[in-house]
Amino acid sequence: MANRMTAAMRVLCCAVMTLLAFAQVAHADLAPANGPPHLAMTLVPETASPRAGQTLTVAIDTRPEKGWHGYWRNPGDAGFAPSLTWALPKGARADAELQWPVPTTLLIAGLMNYVYEAPYAPLATLHVPAGLAKGTRLPVKLAINYLVCTNAICVPEAQDLTLDLTVGDGAPAGNGRFDAWRAAIPKALDAAGTYQVKDGRLVLAVPLPAAAKVQDAAFFPYGPDMVKYAAPQTVTRDGDRLLIATEGAPKGGIAGVLRIGPNLGLSVTAAAGTVALPTDRSGWSAALLAFAGAVLGGLILNVMPCVFPILSLKALHLARGGEDERAARIDALGYMLGAVLMCVALGGLILGLRAGGSVVGWAFQLQDPRIVVLLIALTFAITLNLAGRFEVPVPQFASHGGAAGSIATGALAAFVATPCSGPFMGAALGAALVLPWPAALAVFAGLGLGLALPFLAIGFVPALRRRLPKPGLWMERFRRVLAVPMALTVLALLWLAWRQAGTPGLIAGIAVMVAMLLVLSFGGKRQKRGEGFGWALAAAALVVPAGVAAALTGGAARPAKVDGDAFSEARLAALRKDGRPVFAYFTADWCLSCKVNEASSIDTAGTRAAFAKNKVAVLVGDWTDGDPALGRFIQAHNRAGVPLYLYYAPGAAEPQVLPQVLTPGMLAGLK
Repeated sequence: MANRMTAAMRVLCCAVMTLLAFAQVAHADLAPANGPPHLAMTLVPETASPRAGQTLTVAIDTRPEKGWHGYWRNPGDAGFAPSLTWALPKGARADAELQWPVPTTLLIAGLMNYVYEAPYAPLATLHVPAGLAKGTRLPVKLAINYLVCTNAICVPEAQDLTLDLTVGDGAPAGNGRFDAWRAAIPKALDAAGTYQVKDGRLVLAVPLPAAAKVQDAAFFPYGPDMVKYAAPQTVTRDGDRLLIATEGAPKGGIAGVLRIGPNLGLSVTAAAGTVALPTDRSGWSAALLAFAGAVLGGLILNVMPCVFPILSLKALHLARGGEDERAARIDALGYMLGAVLMCVALGGLILGLRAGGSVVGWAFQLQDPRIVVLLIALTFAITLNLAGRFEVPVPQFASHGGAAGSIATGALAAFVATPCSGPFMGAALGAALVLPWPAALAVFAGLGLGLALPFLAIGFVPALRRRLPKPGLWMERFRRVLAVPMALTVLALLWLAWRQAGTPGLIAGIAVMVAMLLVLSFGGKRQKRGEGFGWALAAAALVVPAGVAAALTGGAARPAKVDGDAFSEARLAALRKDGRPVFAYFTADWCLSCKVNEASSIDTAGTRAAFAKNKVAVLVGDWTDGDPALGRFIQAHNRAGVPLYLYYAPGAAEPQVLPQVLTPGMLAGLK
């Protein structure tokens, strides 16, 4: 009780002192202090001869007396900000807000103050009237009232500062101090942050590249009711984010200055949203769990239409190869190595891009229509090969053995599987993005290992190989059957190119298909006559698709056809404020599992009727073109890509993350 009374008395005394200071400052007959002011102030212009019609920067060079301090634009728990009154020539004006350098913190009796204890210089911007002749005098006066304090007492002071300028050619005054003063002004951060309040704890996430150095970080809010001034702030680095944990209950957005070094800061803003907290980076359990999920997710990828034909051809090669144990194991290990290397390479590229500030996820390369055009050429070539139109070394590795061919096959299978995501895989790759980079790369390697597991089993277990059908003519027929799912993959990629780049994308996709058909069919005819495929034709099969893709400059992306409103965090907040249940799902045109869920579970009459009955609002986030805002939101829910399905029950603090394989009954039960 005594402690509470003591704290209350401190706050009361501070409040009375502040009110007295305001009362004294408000009167024009404020008694001057004996001796010089405790804050020595001088107006310093960047040029003494500003041009007519131009702006002029004026520094308020402020030097606190030893042991005294002045206050920032937001003083904190006590004190008040300086009050300025300008007297300017006719037509001249000053910006309402000063540019303030980064302050320091001063905690006294449990009260947090934002102050300056060393020399500092707020910068003012003056606008010189146009049409003035050179030589015209510009007298500038500034009446400034402020509070100056020590750790024990506070004194209100006032000064009248003057400055004589003359309209001229704008030549700099030669004052080198302006470089240092400007460097101390916080720079605006171009990307907005996000904050989340849970159980009285506020976490502010500020996007900041991992390469940016941070020292003595602290957040200073511009106004009250954002954060609790005196509450401790815990600052941690999480990849390309800086997380500031403190106390507060903002009623709207947050704006302020983030100090990232001595006299160095960033002006930041943040809106309410979801902030994903990093996992325990020191524990092996999270890494092992993510690795296991990646292995299971990779195993499931083998049933995808673009991967299954490749795996089947490798299995048929083993059946054709008989009981050669050594060759079977070399094939299996090569296939695994190719798949793992491709997944690790893609994962490393993702981590590198994210460290540089980009918001990318799994299958990020499919957000570029030029890459999609190249994939159209590749998958169409494989389709023609499966259909028996040609046999050349480039696609022939899909059906022939040897270490090099098996490595290439595994890499191809991993690359064409990137549009897909399934059970276990999404959560595992999402966890990889918050793990240390060695553990993250291990998770991506687990995805490649899972993709290669069936072929590893066939290669190392003779009993499984003996169960494969005996070689015969049926193998050639089956090979042509496998061309069907690969052709469907080509059509899906062609549709994606159209969705991403409009008519130019569709034309580019058809052009590479026609070119590949002509080149590869002509090469196949040469082969049937007993001749080689031809180096010129092989070069054309590589150069033509690359040239068409490079020439694609894009076009108007076609809007997504969705059964629901387009997702935005503002729209989500408005619906939740109205008490509506919300089903938010995130998809992309290149995501096969997304489209399967939409066709089988989301875009059905039963689901629509259930949502209408229960008044469930539907929000759709289309990530086809890699929208950075959606990417940050997806990342905040520990996902590396799509699909992502969230259900916000009325009044619930956090959304329910639904499985990546949906059923109509699961969605119909949402209320």
